[in-house]
Amino acid sequence: MQDVAVADSSLSEDASPRDSAGMKNMQQLIQLRWFALAGQVATILVVHFGFQIRLPLLPMLVVLVLLAAFNVASLWRWRRRQEVTDDALLLSLLVDVVTLTALLHLSGGVANPFVFLYLLQVVLGAVLLRPRSSWVVVAATSLGFISLILFPGPVVIPVEPARALADPYVQGLLLCFLLNAILLVVFITRISRILRARDARLADLRQRAAEDDHIVRMGLLASGAAHELGTPLATLSVILGDWRHMPPFTEQPELQQEIDEMQAQLSRCKTIVTGILQSAGEARGEAPVETTVYGFLDELVAEWRASRPVQYMEYRNSFGADLPIISDWGLKQMIHNVLDNALEASPQWVGLYASRDGGRLVLRVRDDGPGFAPALLAQFGKPYQSSKGRPGGGLGLFLSLNVARSLGCSISALNRAEGGAVVTMLLPLSSITHGESHDDDRA
Repeated sequence: MQDVAVADSSLSEDASPRDSAGMKNMQQLIQLRWFALAGQVATILVVHFGFQIRLPLLPMLVVLVLLAAFNVASLWRWRRRQEVTDDALLLSLLVDVVTLTALLHLSGGVANPFVFLYLLQVVLGAVLLRPRSSWVVVAATSLGFISLILFPGPVVIPVEPARALADPYVQGLLLCFLLNAILLVVFITRISRILRARDARLADLRQRAAEDDHIVRMGLLASGAAHELGTPLATLSVILGDWRHMPPFTEQPELQQEIDEMQAQLSRCKTIVTGILQSAGEARGEAPVETTVYGFLDELVAEWRASRPVQYMEYRNSFGADLPIISDWGLKQMIHNVLDNALEASPQWVGLYASRDGGRLVLRVRDDGPGFAPALLAQFGKPYQSSKGRPGGGLGLFLSLNVARSLGCSISALNRAEGGAVVTMLLPLSSITHGESHDDDRA
């Protein structure tokens, strides 16, 4: 089986992890309230018509209708909004406490075995709310319980525990216990899963923040080094120019060829330094270059071939109809870094394949090297994770991943069954075009 690693550069939700968890918790409460309404209606009918305990049906129906109306309003409100605060969750639980108190008052008070549903509200408050708000729920349920003692309702429920399961109170007590247990297991499990997902996403965001800080520090170091390298590079260029006209070099053609090669490599160093200085401190999209998909890729491949010691590079472009795009140095450097990584693993052959998948530009870089080790795939795109065994290894893919993140791109890697590896870059065309819609996009 092929090893696969994926580094996704974008978050699927606009809301923050805390807001997303709050919204999901509110949805759980709304769903729980529907279950509670259905259970309360069924219980009232069984007690009134089955146990022949006469209940004030009309007042209880009014309370249930009001609770259903509140739930409908909550459902409508929280479909239109994304941020759910702690106070909103507290208010929702308090409405449930008040409603439960009213129903218990009308159906036996503290003698009603369903009085233990107060504990469900307390547990939900402890899980969903901050400590201060959780204690508010405790106080509200305690006041509700005390009010049932001080103000007994119109219904008196006979309690005869000696009759065991033949006693309606014992039956209701057993049903209340089962209801509490089932609801706690189902909904607390769901809520715990939501909170774990939120914590995992917060940890991912903290990791990304640390990586961004690492990129900033490396950028400052690179820009400082680029400034410092300007003078010695200029001095070397002058020296090579003088050597070109000196007799020992003019008389030996092979020395002239070596000077030309040194001059070419020096020019490449100057180009890299210039690119670093131009990109330092600039946000993506500043000083853009208008081109097309074919023009950008053709120029990128020609430049990479001319400046790297690759023996053979296979380049295929099956993008389809050409499309105008906006390119900058960071986008080109991202692809160069992936190609450089493939070249180090496979000096004899590197392949670059371009295609289109709906609204995305798909770039696949292949090599004939040994492939990625499983440990490297698990940490794909992390800094200093490399099989090269030297300081700075893995920074190329790390930098590519962070550039990809700013473009909404994703980068994945896998080992091919026939040998070598392939790195796939999926770049949304909307992030590199003028923003207009494209009628020919296909899903």
